[in-house]
Amino acid sequence: MRSHGGWNTKIHMVSASDRHAMIFFLSGGQTHDAPEGHVLLESWDKPVANAPLAMDRAYESDETGGLVETLGMTPVVPAKANRKLKWDYDKDLYKLRNEVERLFRRLKGRRCIYTRFEKLDAMFLGFPNFALVVEMLYDLA
Repeated sequence: MRSHGGWNTKIHMVSASDRHAMIFFLSGGQTHDAPEGHVLLESWDKPVANAPLAMDRAYESDETGGLVETLGMTPVVPAKANRKLKWDYDKDLYKLRNEVERLFRRLKGRRCIYTRFEKLDAMFLGFPNFALVVEMLYDLA
């Protein structure tokens, strides 16, 4: 995707662990995370019922939390510091969010992903798909 800074892409992902992605898609690098997270969750056809969903603070809006609850999941995200009405969340479950960060780190460790050689989204999308398959196979070995 072309942004003001050049070829730039964000990968939005729901992950079950540090090696298993459930669903992901691409957006432009200049877009904000929250609306794209909405699109991702709305396009997820088989969410896991009664499961906690640890999210980045960029997704902590009331709309996103409501959507997660509508999908039958429990949002696990701390409220931003400037929020007037704060809510409780499971701090131990939120610590597991680092597994998603570790998955992103491994994905970006592949040069073809972090440098974005491919200019077409359809071609670029093959690299994260392939890398995620390799991650799952590595876990099986």
